[in-house]
Amino acid sequence: MAEKLLTIREVAYALALSEKEVIDLSEEGKIPAYKVGGLYLRFQKDQIDQYKVKIDTVTHRVSIKPQFTFSERLKDFFYFYDFYLLSGVLIAILLAIIIRG
Repeated sequence: MAEKLLTIREVAYALALSEKEVIDLSEEGKIPAYKVGGLYLRFQKDQIDQYKVKIDTVTHRVSIKPQFTFSERLKDFFYFYDFYLLSGVLIAILLAIIIRG
């Protein structure tokens, strides 16, 4: 009995990609694909599973999170939000002056 071939939509769902990305990868030869009737792309499930394992091993090696110390995070916070902090302090001072009258 012949194995059922997967459609572009099924492969896109299995690999968490868009259908356009699946078509592009198949045209580049990164995903083995078959044309049925010269028009429709189809894929074998075992080949897609192998490609998925290959992608997972590559992404696990690349996904290294940088570790920042607390002082580095604090410096970045004040560097990026200094305008907002200064504005908040000035508004609070002006409100205190207005309320006191």
